[in-house]
Amino acid sequence: MFAKNPTKFLPNARLRFIKYDGRKMQTGKQINIVKEMTFEGPIPKIITDVQNAISLQLREFQHLGNDGKFKMTPEYPEFAWFEGIVNALAHCNYSLRGEHIRVSMYDDRLEIQSPSKLPNIITLDNMTTTRYSRNPRIARVLCEFGWVKELNEGVKRIYEEMRTSSLKAPVYTEPNQNSVLLTLENNISARHLRNHTIDTPPLTDYAIKIMQYIYENNQITVSAACKLLNTSNHLARKYLKELVEQKLLCWHGTSEKDPTQYYTLL
Repeated sequence: MFAKNPTKFLPNARLRFIKYDGRKMQTGKQINIVKEMTFEGPIPKIITDVQNAISLQLREFQHLGNDGKFKMTPEYPEFAWFEGIVNALAHCNYSLRGEHIRVSMYDDRLEIQSPSKLPNIITLDNMTTTRYSRNPRIARVLCEFGWVKELNEGVKRIYEEMRTSSLKAPVYTEPNQNSVLLTLENNISARHLRNHTIDTPPLTDYAIKIMQYIYENNQITVSAACKLLNTSNHLARKYLKELVEQKLLCWHGTSEKDPTQYYTLL
């Protein structure tokens, strides 16, 4: 909590932030890291430094409110990602070596991973209703600083903040059963769709599914559209052609019988 150099005794007592260009991590010649920072020192300093640094990396989007005034909307609600980081620092298993807390930012999501299993009686199913602190002294001091309440309200509020921001619910997982991963998704796909359809009639459900699929996978084929929509080849082709006619999709191929034909966003 207060040592000048905690990593001298606890090598994993640090947090690493990496921002990637795209939706997945690339390696080698395709490496896509655009920002990388490591935070060390006492926990209060890590918290304030990380909060300031990540705030600068997050995007804000302008939209016209119901009152006719333009407003700025953050990519993620601040409480959600900040609470996730504070929780990772508060409940990390600092006795482990060889791993540290990682915060990874992608175009479509933010991931906060702590190198520790869920503590004691906490499970993925009861974590919103059950409280247990792996490091009670750290939790107590963070409570005195005002960063936690020790009332098990933090995780609940993460869910609430994401919901009120019209974002998907946060997802907690335990990768390889040896870490806890919090994933927060933004609405980049929906925003991209709005930009493409601002001058067109409202899209049907099948059109939204097709365009979201293309945005996430770069392209779509007729067979992929069949599986996505659970429909026939004929209907899938018809839907795709309608989107081409609306100038929302671009068709690529040499003929209608071309086995390699596919569609992309225009």
